Amino acid sequence: MKSTRDKHVVVGADFAGFRLKEAVKRHLEARGWTVTDLTPEDTNLPMYHRVGFLVGSQISEGEFEKALAFCGSGMGIHIAASKCPHVHAAVCESVATAKRAATANNANVLAIGAFFTAPRLANAMADAFLESGLGDGYEEWDGFHDYHRIGFDECENFDYEAYKANGFSVLDPQEADLGPEPRGLAF
Repeated sequence: MKSTRDKHVVVGADFAGFRLKEAVKRHLEARGWTVTDLTPEDTNLPMYHRVGFLVGSQISEGEFEKALAFCGSGMGIHIAASKCPHVHAAVCESVATAKRAATANNANVLAIGAFFTAPRLANAMADAFLESGLGDGYEEWDGFHDYHRIGFDECENFDYEAYKANGFSVLDPQEADLGPEPRGLAF
């Protein structure tokens, strides 16, 4: 698997997200990242959901640890990528939410909307997302990692039919004690 530790990421965009993807790609490459681009040319780009499937498949198949996906709003490509097994996609519009998607939700796909996000902001969001992992920066928040790990694991292993058969309740729910939020926690 190509990991963020080794500075590898996969990206993809539809027609609406293409120019923003190009800006973020240049930024990452200038910072030493190896960027695998599933949409390297702006001619005959696939529709947003097909790019989402392409990006998501790279996570599902264990080729990449994390991905960046770009469309007009970030919503459509996020929904499509999330159809692929083991994809935990997040649509973000700020650095704080991009970092939180990685640190609290263990997201592995960041979807960014080019209609709403300027290149400098998208670059900072990509940095925050790619350089953070589950629990990072929350060492002083008792139970934070355990609490969010349970959420990730229950989402990763979610079986709708079993959930439905159990009266729309999680089977064998795990619990974690989440201590009080530390003072001054910005993200």
